[in-house]
Amino acid sequence: MKDKNVAKAYAKAIYNLGKESNLDVAKELTTLTEVVNENNNLENVMFLDVFSAEEKTAVVNDVMTKLGLSQVVKSFINFLLQEKRIGLMPIIFKEVIVIDDHEKGFMRGTIEGSADSIDTESLDKIKSFIKKELGSEPELTYVKNEKITAGVRVTVEDYQVDASVDKQLNTLKESIING
Repeated sequence: MKDKNVAKAYAKAIYNLGKESNLDVAKELTTLTEVVNENNNLENVMFLDVFSAEEKTAVVNDVMTKLGLSQVVKSFINFLLQEKRIGLMPIIFKEVIVIDDHEKGFMRGTIEGSADSIDTESLDKIKSFIKKELGSEPELTYVKNEKITAGVRVTVEDYQVDASVDKQLNTLKESIING
């Protein structure tokens, strides 16, 4: 929990610095994250403790320069490397995306269900419900979940609607046992 709070603070700081400088830090961090995820050697250099902060900084700076990242993002990544907090980068990245989504007026979430896909009519109804509840346009992705017998579970950030049969059965079971 402490790491998540620290990551949120860093995310807010880098996002605001980018905003003040008219930079799209969410886009820049997405580019960097994609490159890191595609390259195991770069990922090892950044996240394993076998390399010194200076070695990490030299390699990562070369990569960031080739990617054309702003000085704001470069300085931020170098700060994380020097302070040995680069391990927070995946959480920081996720938080920056959440902040950016809020600024753009929408939220990301998932719909989980037992079917292979969801029909357009159901998707539209769920989106409409979430928009009414949260006041923002949701961007929802459908994920098949073998553990759900029937129905769906919708999660948008920390808001969850569980309309699965499993949830209803558990609620009934609890009311019988405790009632």
